[in-house]
Amino acid sequence: MADEVVREGKNPSASVFERLLGATFQHHSSEPPSALTSQGPLGDTYEAPEGWNTHRETSWRSLASKADELLAVGPVLLIPEWERLPADKKYRTRWSYEVLLEDLVPPERDAHLAVLLPSSALTSHAEADFRAAVRERWHLSTVLYAAGVLPKVHTSLEVAAVFLHARQPKDPVVRMFRMPHRVDPKSVEKDFEKLLRMRGGRSKNGYVVRELIPAHERLHFERHDPAVLALREDLVGYGSVAKVGDLFTKAPSVHRHTLGEKTCSPGQPGAARVLRGPDVLTDGSIAPPDPEDIWAQVPSDCLLQAGDLILRSISRPTDRHRFVVSEVGDDDLPAAASEHVIVLRPKVPLEAHKLRFILLFLRSPMAGPMLAQAGVHILWRDLADLTLPQPDEALASALDNLEISKRRLEEWHSEADEVLQSVFLDQSAAQGRDRIVRSGQTLRLRVAAASLLDDLGHTVRTRFPYPVALRWRETEAAMSVRDAGPAYQAILGTAEILLAYSALLVGALAREEGIELGSLHAIRGQLERGRGPGFGEWVATLDEISSKRKRRSLPAEHPLNALGSMFADEKVADARKRLYSRRNDEDHERRVDRVDLPQARDAAFDELSRLIEGARFLADWSLIQITDLHWDALLGCSVIDYRNLMGDHPVVPTSTMTWDRSDIEKGSLYLKDQENRLHLLRPFLVGCLCRRCRSWSTFHIDKASQGTVTLKCLEYGHTFDDPALVEPLRHVGLL
Repeated sequence: MADEVVREGKNPSASVFERLLGATFQHHSSEPPSALTSQGPLGDTYEAPEGWNTHRETSWRSLASKADELLAVGPVLLIPEWERLPADKKYRTRWSYEVLLEDLVPPERDAHLAVLLPSSALTSHAEADFRAAVRERWHLSTVLYAAGVLPKVHTSLEVAAVFLHARQPKDPVVRMFRMPHRVDPKSVEKDFEKLLRMRGGRSKNGYVVRELIPAHERLHFERHDPAVLALREDLVGYGSVAKVGDLFTKAPSVHRHTLGEKTCSPGQPGAARVLRGPDVLTDGSIAPPDPEDIWAQVPSDCLLQAGDLILRSISRPTDRHRFVVSEVGDDDLPAAASEHVIVLRPKVPLEAHKLRFILLFLRSPMAGPMLAQAGVHILWRDLADLTLPQPDEALASALDNLEISKRRLEEWHSEADEVLQSVFLDQSAAQGRDRIVRSGQTLRLRVAAASLLDDLGHTVRTRFPYPVALRWRETEAAMSVRDAGPAYQAILGTAEILLAYSALLVGALAREEGIELGSLHAIRGQLERGRGPGFGEWVATLDEISSKRKRRSLPAEHPLNALGSMFADEKVADARKRLYSRRNDEDHERRVDRVDLPQARDAAFDELSRLIEGARFLADWSLIQITDLHWDALLGCSVIDYRNLMGDHPVVPTSTMTWDRSDIEKGSLYLKDQENRLHLLRPFLVGCLCRRCRSWSTFHIDKASQGTVTLKCLEYGHTFDDPALVEPLRHVGLL
C-alpha cells in the first residue's frame, strides 16, 4: 500500500487517506467498494480511487435508496453533502447527512458501509441522538480521522471516515486512528496496517477499544485513547484529584453585541473593561488596557473578582493542547469577560499552592487531550468534567519553596539592576566607585554561595548527615595528594559508610512501620556467629526495601520510598556493584597494583560520586539529637531542643521545635523528614562521645558477646562495649 504513488492533482495527505480507506475496505471485504455521491460541493469534486465504481445522484435525498441497491452487491463509500437544513418545530437545526443515515436501513446480508462526515458529527453534544439512531441499526467498526484530505473543505476541518457493519461481528472491537498533520506516507500506512491486525492495545497513531461504547457516547479520538486514560489515572500520583466542576463554578460573561448603550468611556462611573479572548495571554498574564478596548457598565454579577481564572473559549493550533488561562488580580479590575472567555470562580477560596498547581496543569500540554473538546470551542459542560490533580503536602511544600526561591532571585535581580542603573548618579566618580564596589560585594557573595550548590562536594559537606559528610571531606582531602593509595581506601570507606547509614535508616523506619525484613535476620545471624555487618549486609537491606511490595501500604512521602528507589537508576546501581567488587577485592588480598592505583582511584571516585547522586534525598532529611524537651500538658505539645547534625562537623548550634507527642527520648538520635516528622533511630544508630578519641560520633552494633555488645563508629571506625544496648537491640530483633 505504501508504495503507491500520489495521484496527480492530489495533496499527499489526500492520497494517503484514500489508501487508508481502501485498506480498511480490503480488511473487511474482498469485494471492491463503490463510491456514492450526489451533486453538490463535495460530490462534484470528489474523485474515487482507480478501480472503484462511482455513482453520482442528482440529489442527496435519493442517496438512501441508491445505497440500499449498492449494499446488496458490495461495500459502499458514501460521501453525503453537509447541508444545513431549516429548523422546524420538532427538530433543532439538522444536517442533511443526519436525515440520510437515519433513513438508511442495513440490508439482510453482512454489508459494509463507510461514510465521510465532519468529525463534529461524532463529537458534539448536539448530535448525540443522531449517533444513537445510527448505532441502533449499524455496528461501528473503524473511525479514521484526518484533516486537509477533501477538496472544497478547509484544511483545518477534521473529517471522520466512519465504517459500519450491517451485522454484529463475533468479537466486536472499534479501531480509532488519526492521521498526523505531517504525513510520512510509509510510516502512517504501515502503522494503520498494524492497527487493522490488532485486537487490543495501541499503535503509534491509533488504538483498539474492546469495551462496548454506549450509543450516545461522543467519539473524540482522545476520549477513549488508552494513553490519555492512563495519564488521567496517573494524576492521582500527585496527591489527589478533583473535577473542575467540583472546585469552580462558571461565572457569567457578557455578550458584546448586546451591550448597546451600556458601552462607555473608561473614566465613567461603573465602567468595566470587557476582556476578549486575545486579552488572555499565553504567558499567563492579562493584556494591559488598549485604546481599542470596550468599556461598559455591566451587571454586578458579571464583574470579575480577584482570584477568578479566565481562559480563552476558542483554541488555536498554536496553543499546542494547552489552555490559555490567567488569574485575575486586583490590578486587572474592574473588568468583565466577553462571550469568548470562560470565567472559573472558586466555590470556596483555594490555597495559593493549590491554585498555582491547577494553573500549571492547565497550561501544560497534558491538559488539552484530557478535555476531548469538540472542534475549536471549549464548552463549560466538557470543562467541568476535566480532572485536575491536587498536590499532596510534600509536593505543596516543594512548590511553596520554589515560589519563595523564585521571588528571592527576582529580588536579587532587581537589586543588581538598581546598582547598575545608579553607576553615574553620585556627586563624584570616587564616591560612585566606592558605593558600587560595596554594594556589589553582597550580591557577588550571594551568587558565589548559590553557585556552590551545583558543586556536589559542597552539597555533601554542608547538607548531608554528619557521618557521610565527614567521610566525604576526608576523601576529598586524600584526593588532593599524589599518593593514590590512601585516597582509594578513603573512597571505599565512604561508600560503605553511606550504604551503612542508609541501611540503618531502613532498619529503624521498617521497625516503626511494622515491615518485616529478612536482611535484618541475616545480620542477627552474623552477630550470633561473632561477625559484624559489612558492605554486603548493608546492600542486602537496601535491595530488600527496593521491593514495592514491602512499601505498598506507605504514603508516597514516606522516607522508605526514597530509600527504596536509591538504586532505581541503572548508573547508580552499576556504581554500587563496582564499589562492592572493589571493596571485596581489598578484603580478600586482591589489591590494585600500585602502578594502576591512580587510574583505579579516579574510576572509584566517579563511582562514589554517582552513588552519592543517587542518595541526594539524604540532604532533605535532618539527623538530629534531642538535647532537652519540655512537655506542656495544657497545650498538648513538647518543646524540643535539638542539634542538627548535618554537614562535616558535629559542633552545631542548638535549635528548637514543637512536637505534638510526649514520647520523645532525650539524648537519642532521630530522623526529621521533609514533613518535619520525627523517626526514632535508636538502637540502630546511637550518638555519643567516643570513649577512645572523645569526639562526638555515631555508632551501630558491630559484634555481640555474652552480656554485652560492641559498637562501631561510622566516622572513625573506633569501637567500645556497651551492655546497656543489649535489651533494646533484642527488642528490635537484632539479638
